[in-house]
Amino acid sequence: MKPRLFGTDGVRGVANKDLSPLLAFKLGRAGAHVLSKLHEKPIIVVGKDTRISGDMLEAALAAGICSQGADVLKVGVMPTPAIAYLTRYFNADAGAVISASHNPVEYNGIKFFNKDGYKLPDALEDEIEALLDDEGGTINTPIGPNVGRIYTKDDAARHYIDFVKSVIGDNTRFKGLKVAVDCANGASYQVAPMILQELGADVYIINNEPDGTNINVNCGSTHPESLCEYVKKIGADVGLSFDGDADRLIAVDEKGEIVDGDHVLAICGIYLKNKGLLKKDTVVATVMSNMGLEVALKKAGINLVRTKVGDRYVLEEMLKNGYTLGGEQSGHVIFLNYHTTGDGMISGVNLLNVMVDEGKKLSELRQVMKVYPQVLINVRVADKTGYDTNEHIQKVIKENEALLGDRGRILVRPSGTEPLIRVMVEGEQQDLIEKVAKSVAQVIEEELR
Repeated sequence: MKPRLFGTDGVRGVANKDLSPLLAFKLGRAGAHVLSKLHEKPIIVVGKDTRISGDMLEAALAAGICSQGADVLKVGVMPTPAIAYLTRYFNADAGAVISASHNPVEYNGIKFFNKDGYKLPDALEDEIEALLDDEGGTINTPIGPNVGRIYTKDDAARHYIDFVKSVIGDNTRFKGLKVAVDCANGASYQVAPMILQELGADVYIINNEPDGTNINVNCGSTHPESLCEYVKKIGADVGLSFDGDADRLIAVDEKGEIVDGDHVLAICGIYLKNKGLLKKDTVVATVMSNMGLEVALKKAGINLVRTKVGDRYVLEEMLKNGYTLGGEQSGHVIFLNYHTTGDGMISGVNLLNVMVDEGKKLSELRQVMKVYPQVLINVRVADKTGYDTNEHIQKVIKENEALLGDRGRILVRPSGTEPLIRVMVEGEQQDLIEKVAKSVAQVIEEELR
């Protein structure tokens, strides 16, 4: 069976190899066909991050879209969540972003948003994938005046900046706040400083000189160490670190300590609950979020709902049950009251707003959540299937869960890409969770080798 082209976050691969200009053209053509309202001139917003391959893939994708008779609104280098917003702002039929997020420069990706700014469900992605080669001749090929045009929107960044600022609504809100920012030499390098400065903050920036090849190189949300040092060096009140396409945020407190997505969910969740603004008193996170988040939220009277790994599954759960806050430990946080997708900038201004409103340093705010020790063992197996129905494995897991009680948890799941079963154990006592993890890993190895 041929593997699915679309992954958990669009189509990704090494640019000009796995993700070739020809594939980008086909994605543009099929995507325009599936996502258009099927009126005469569908409009698709196209943006990209700072990778050197972005220009090449943008040209191919836009050509594919135009070949289907749709028009392209080209907005240039822009955060992924900005494309979701601009698709709605310009009343377009769809949006497409060319980015591989936090991955190294040789990678790139193409991801679509529907007209409402949401990532596509699997069914629509499958429909696009089925039409890539169009063996049945489903896609029309317009000629003459019916082919599409490409329009460049030079004012697009301004619309997105104003949108993020509207979340706060007060241009002096962050006055006197010294904020260090790491733009990962990526898509936020222009808009992030402008947003924070226009909200009154004193902004100090690193890694905001993209050259096409330095995106995510020892910087950004996957490498926050440089920002930790910078915050301490300049005496900043807080640091905000974005990934290459700025849909993730990892923060740093004034002491240079990392504040990850779990902490942001705890801090903002409890703040919103106290203000009566947390819908159904519930936060959504994945199975990988630290148990400390669950404990902190429970103490504040907040329910935690867990999903499979992947922000798309967090969003699905939020939409299905009307929740308004969710996210991942990696810093992909969704404030559904404001936006349809995770947005590092919106996460950042919300976190700063809590600091200002509470009159507390970030090092104080982070104390609401204690991080539980965690042990992860990867068990190489011959066959990843069957672990969840193997009686011996399940018996040992249950016995060890009883040993941990309500002071720990066990998560066993297969790797999505390798012949591995991952055993993750969290709890208050390091020696106990190590013992439990080894016990479970050993029986999995014996049963599935």
